[in-house]
Amino acid sequence: MTDEWSSSEKKIARRVFDAALHQELTEVLQTFKAMAERASDPEGMWSTEEFLSKSRWAIDSKYDYRYSQLDLVFGRLLREGRISEQDLSGLSESKMSVILRIAAF
Repeated sequence: MTDEWSSSEKKIARRVFDAALHQELTEVLQTFKAMAERASDPEGMWSTEEFLSKSRWAIDSKYDYRYSQLDLVFGRLLREGRISEQDLSGLSESKMSVILRIAAF
């Protein structure tokens, strides 16, 4: 979507991407553990499995570490409050402009 990614921007992108993904996976894991602990019948078991399936689909569709997609990914993560503008400090002005426009939708 935007210009090429410099080596320093790639390092920033990888750090921000990995941290956001790790945080979201940690949240899913905590919810899964609580649901599994409360499951006392087959319905609870299947609800837990459905939660995991939906969570995996959502995460897999959101976190795409292709440079051509990172503007969209970071825009969405910014809009969701999973990352901040400060996290992206060091990205070019043109990349930040695109990311902020995406976050505004």
